[in-house]
Amino acid sequence: MQTRISYFTELTDPRVDRTKEHLMEDIIFITVAAVICGAETWNDIENYGKSKEIRLRQYLQLPNGIPSHDTFNRFFSALDPEEFEQAFLCWIKDTRN
Repeated sequence: MQTRISYFTELTDPRVDRTKEHLMEDIIFITVAAVICGAETWNDIENYGKSKEIRLRQYLQLPNGIPSHDTFNRFFSALDPEEFEQAFLCWIKDTRN
């Protein structure tokens, strides 16, 4: 079994290098965790990250802290949905076993 985040590390990062203030894995992990906990908006996801930042730092690098709601929105708007879906489904299938 892979680590929880390793399913998403091979995704194509849609951002240009100069705009990468946050690690792709951190953005995805925070988003998935927040949605599992009931987040429904980008603001909810940012607020979740901020409220759990100390705990998240145990698992994530967060070199520039918690991304803003705009960062989450821009990242997922540019991410290939089919590629993300495949990674997500592989993760779900593996966690069921």
